[in-house]
Amino acid sequence: MLAAIFMIVFVLAGCGSNKPVDTASEASQTAAAEQTVGQEEVRVIEHAMGKTEIKGTPQRIVTLYQGATDAAIALGVKPVGAVESWLEQPFYTYIRDDLDGVAVVGEETQPNLEEIAKLKPDLIIASKTRHEEIYEQLSQIAPTVTHETVYKFKETVDLMGKALNKEKEAKTLLTQWDERAADFKEKISAKLGDKWPIEVSVLNFRADHARIYVTGFAGDILDELGFVRSDYLQEEADKGTVVIRLTDKESIPSMNADVSFVFLSDPGSEEAVQKNYEEWTNHPLWKNLDSVKAGQVYTIDEVVWNMGGGPLAANLMLDQLYEHFQLNK
Repeated sequence: MLAAIFMIVFVLAGCGSNKPVDTASEASQTAAAEQTVGQEEVRVIEHAMGKTEIKGTPQRIVTLYQGATDAAIALGVKPVGAVESWLEQPFYTYIRDDLDGVAVVGEETQPNLEEIAKLKPDLIIASKTRHEEIYEQLSQIAPTVTHETVYKFKETVDLMGKALNKEKEAKTLLTQWDERAADFKEKISAKLGDKWPIEVSVLNFRADHARIYVTGFAGDILDELGFVRSDYLQEEADKGTVVIRLTDKESIPSMNADVSFVFLSDPGSEEAVQKNYEEWTNHPLWKNLDSVKAGQVYTIDEVVWNMGGGPLAANLMLDQLYEHFQLNK
């Protein structure tokens, strides 16, 4: 009988241990699965002011600098709010139709926080250069990502592609730009031959002074396309100079280049700007510039070359360069 009882106990014990349950392992697997789901829902975006968590795909976007507004449209996103344009208010003509019904949320240098909050955004695109002091307030309204500057359009597209969950679209935009830039470089090099590359300068006349745009939006694009600067301007570019402000006409020789692109600006002071421009361009030193002597001074669209700051403006600028140099697109 003892032997029989022992055998029964042994069999029952064996059946009970057929598939042991590791409760600790099961809990660990469940937690890992939940964490994976969480990672899919929340993306961490690194930007100029740190890191920001963004849930899902944002639907209500507010853009606080011109290049970000331009880039949003290029990525197929219509903001619910955007800052007012510097010229052609409320928004630049070249993108105005795409911004129909979009709320104006103040100026780029002074956004209206109350108006932004009313729109209940789920993402704000800002710039450290413009909005560092109000970043914490913006972040309390909605997740906020920032770019260091306002004119590096390719970096803006990359940042917004990540923040908007549109990385594929952003990559396509940048690839298309790279292809166009390569096409332009190939065609202008073939046309100019040994004369390529040529020196260029971007000049701006205001009511009481003149400016040379060394880098910045237009300067960076010209550099990417293969144009070069004079030795003096290249030295300034190497220092990180964006704009050189000139008040003395004796400094006109610093504007020298094979080709000069010129725009006039100073809203509300058009007569003063025109008068100043005529004074500078009638000066003997102006007439001695290489671009002037060669008849290679072109008036350019200020909005496209200096104000837009995004991929759409960059492509319009490139269109104008094709036209200036009589190249087939």
